[in-house]
Amino acid sequence: MTARRLRASLKGWGGVGAMAVACALAVVFALLLPLSSAHGDGSTGIGGQGVAQGTQAKAADCTDPQNQSLSPSSDESGDTITAIKKRGYLSVGVDQNSYRWGYRNPNPKDPKKGSDLEGFDIDLVHEIANQILGNPDRVRFHAIPTNQRIPAIQSGQVDMVVRTMTITCERLGLVAFSAPYFVTGQQVLAPTTSGITGYNKSLAKKRICSAEGSTAHDKLDADQKAGELVSSADISTTVPNQLDCLVRLQLGEVDAVVTDGALAASQAAQDPTVALKGKTFTTEYYGVAMKLGSNDLVRRVNQVLADYRKSGWQTSYDKWLAPTLGADSPSQNPPAAQYK
Repeated sequence: MTARRLRASLKGWGGVGAMAVACALAVVFALLLPLSSAHGDGSTGIGGQGVAQGTQAKAADCTDPQNQSLSPSSDESGDTITAIKKRGYLSVGVDQNSYRWGYRNPNPKDPKKGSDLEGFDIDLVHEIANQILGNPDRVRFHAIPTNQRIPAIQSGQVDMVVRTMTITCERLGLVAFSAPYFVTGQQVLAPTTSGITGYNKSLAKKRICSAEGSTAHDKLDADQKAGELVSSADISTTVPNQLDCLVRLQLGEVDAVVTDGALAASQAAQDPTVALKGKTFTTEYYGVAMKLGSNDLVRRVNQVLADYRKSGWQTSYDKWLAPTLGADSPSQNPPAAQYK
């Protein structure tokens, strides 16, 4: 049964097996994906080593993490934006393995350039580059594993991460976030033939996979300690990249995956042998993550998002996510922005 399910999953778009290979490579190193229009001295980021101090709320002061960002501004005279403009391109951490979010299109518009990086998050990156640098293609993409998103920002390897990254109080003490640009929630993904029905007692004695450093893993761990998740559920399987959980599921090494519902829906669209089980059981907001202290960049990105919500967001959503999330999804409109 497992072998048949795996063979079936390798049909269709590009093959999940091929994506798994790319995902494994991303664990070893952050792959630089230069675009032909990017220019610069070859450096990967700004700010150097260490963690800059910022003014965004720390975890102890945080109650509503999605409302803790700085107010928007079109001012581009700050040190961070000045350095980016001088360099001539944005350095951005993204995913290249999440179908419809950030992934390689195997049928590129220009075969000479190789496969195109596309998706909802990628559209947003291009919009930020267009507004700050006047050219949507002035970007250098870096494939960043789930568990390396924060270190990549703190070290200065990238200017920002746009990678389905949930805003949390704990993370606000480590990186700065924009206002939210997407709302979703955790959900269970399991084989269609599984007896698992959702985030409930049907997970008893089941092996559950989550990405290391993800809000999914944090939720599983906290709920099991609090007795809100059955104690016999095995949550010990964690992976660097969320897509690795899907591969583990296809190989029969785990029984279920817990991840953001929006990501899970895209994975179910790739592989008809898996399905979403039950409803979302959390409410989470994605934000653009940047280095603490880069307040000018945070404010400028928030202005980009304010404009994008009015024109551009819905077009991108309808193209990439509406086909998998459906007409009644709570994610179908951009979340309202509130600032501290």
